[in-house]
Amino acid sequence: MKRLTYISRLSDPLSEKDIQEIGIVSAGNNQSENITGALVYFSGLFFQIIEGDDDNIDRLYEKIMQDKRHTDIICLKAEYDVSERLFPYWSMKTINLDGNNDVLIRPIKILLQSVSESHRIIEQYTQPAVIKILNKGINPLTIPARKTEKIILFADIMSYSALSEKLSDNDLMMIINRYLTICCEVISFRGGEVNKFIGDCVMAYFDSDQADNAIHTCIEILEKLKNIRCFSDESSAFRLLYCGFGLSQGLVIEGNMGSHVKTDYTIIGDAVNTAARLEALTREVKHHLVLSEKVRKTARQNWKFILLGKYDLKGKEKAEEVYSIDNEFIKNFKEKDALRHEIHAFSLHKSIDSRREDGGDC
Repeated sequence: MKRLTYISRLSDPLSEKDIQEIGIVSAGNNQSENITGALVYFSGLFFQIIEGDDDNIDRLYEKIMQDKRHTDIICLKAEYDVSERLFPYWSMKTINLDGNNDVLIRPIKILLQSVSESHRIIEQYTQPAVIKILNKGINPLTIPARKTEKIILFADIMSYSALSEKLSDNDLMMIINRYLTICCEVISFRGGEVNKFIGDCVMAYFDSDQADNAIHTCIEILEKLKNIRCFSDESSAFRLLYCGFGLSQGLVIEGNMGSHVKTDYTIIGDAVNTAARLEALTREVKHHLVLSEKVRKTARQNWKFILLGKYDLKGKEKAEEVYSIDNEFIKNFKEKDALRHEIHAFSLHKSIDSRREDGGDC
């Protein structure tokens, strides 16, 4: 048998009568599938344990995942090869803690609230792929490494060293967080997976048939950054925010890598290294996006590809053809020296303004 423990948040408030009705319907459905368990409700949270045959539990959990009454579903624990039920006589025991002020119940309420809040926080520090695995009721540590083909995206802030040297800590963190937010939102919307942040660099990947999505992602991020620069005040550090992209495609190893102290669910391989090299090449070829020949061949849309030439990439035995796209956001490249000059001027003006505010010119 299989046992799942999950927690979810209700999309809309429920009355006590609604909760009782859910319990009655669930008990009837579960009895026909030989599923047992318990449902605890508290302050808009469902804490549920279900146990039964593997297939029946999987079908029920999939149904719960699709139920619009549930949001923020997190599988806390999945147990396999269960030999004994915890709740053999409960098809679904429903317990409503709201309104119960018993002194013994208060610690349980606090515990459930703390578990929910802690997992929301942990989600933000965890790769989306791991969260997806957890929410399927699978322990990510049990997932074996596998070879798979992916499209790798590397995005990096231009002249980051100059920015970190000249900007205040607040300005630097402000533009980095805005940049990372935009990247994550667009990548996720386009079906990609944000794998990790490496300083100011974003590493993400797409399935092998999503070359067009990956290209759209780069263009959309560039467009959003341009809008931010254009509509920001002259005194805003957002006017200095530019980035480059590298796209490559190839076989990678996907899985858990690390030790018992720290483990990442990530991808490694030549395609990952190539994407990083292509991103670095953007400064030389003066295009905000550089992509490999394989990405060009995989793309299905009628893109206006530009052959940039053959380049020696670190780790490659021979020079490889690299490409970009004839697009205004990609071709409107910001020269390194010009950007560094703007960063220096911005820093100088900030320094002068700061001295004036402190009375330094009086």
